[in-house]
Amino acid sequence: MDRITSMRVFVRAASVGSISAAARHIGMSAAMATKHIDALELRLGVKLFHRTTKRRSLTLTEAGNHYLDACERILADIDEAEAAVSSQRIKANGLLRMNIPVSFGSRFIAPRILEFSHRHPEVKIELGLSDAQLDIIAGSWDLAIRIGQLKDSPLKTRRLGDSFMRVCASADYLDNRGIPRSVNDLTQHNCLSYTLSDMQNSEHWVFGKKGEYKVPISGDLVANSGDALLAAAVAGQGVIYQPHFIVGEALNQGKLVDLVLDKPVMDIGGIHVIYPPDRHPPAKVRVMIDYLVEVFGKNPP
Repeated sequence: MDRITSMRVFVRAASVGSISAAARHIGMSAAMATKHIDALELRLGVKLFHRTTKRRSLTLTEAGNHYLDACERILADIDEAEAAVSSQRIKANGLLRMNIPVSFGSRFIAPRILEFSHRHPEVKIELGLSDAQLDIIAGSWDLAIRIGQLKDSPLKTRRLGDSFMRVCASADYLDNRGIPRSVNDLTQHNCLSYTLSDMQNSEHWVFGKKGEYKVPISGDLVANSGDALLAAAVAGQGVIYQPHFIVGEALNQGKLVDLVLDKPVMDIGGIHVIYPPDRHPPAKVRVMIDYLVEVFGKNPP
């Protein structure tokens, strides 16, 4: 008798409490299913089930309980191995749900969806744009992009690139208020702060590669959007401390001036894609991750 088939019959019979019901589910005769159970018991030298005289009602013996645990693990590994091989031939399709920070998603992900869709026309994309650190498992997200230092978790990760901070303001603002030369000079400026970050909140900004310098600041605007702070800074309202991917374009266009201070900006970590810890993620997840790695490898954000 095929041992793997016998294990499947045994596991199904243990689940439904009946050999005949297990046989119907698997698609074989009750007589053949009984032979599989008998063959297992003969090979193992133990009884796996307590049976009624009519052999219609089953309960596991102590040995059966132990063997059931082992069979479930072995069969799961076999199914997973087969799925991994099969998935290489499966074309990516279905809905792919991605959770991404608002500014990054608008600037660097949404404009690239068209090319991805041309490559994989059967994958539909849902972009969930949010700066909140949502639980991707609880939210049923297929993957997410996180910027900064990652916390320890069972999630899998791929690094897409680096992210670094900039301190900047408009030329008009600096003409009126002067140019800060040190982090302590910021105490005399209108600092526009981001409410969702501990390192650039409304009470202090943190500098130094490891955050060893904490500078008290104040300002007349706080926001939970980097884009809102960018717009205010470009208009001349104050100084902002934001990631390069938000302010880089405005700096290149001369709308903002990069400020060089006496302490380095804090190292906030990289840009990562994270996804559930499936040993073999679905094809739609794999192709998107490969695409993002390719895109940002050629054009860092």
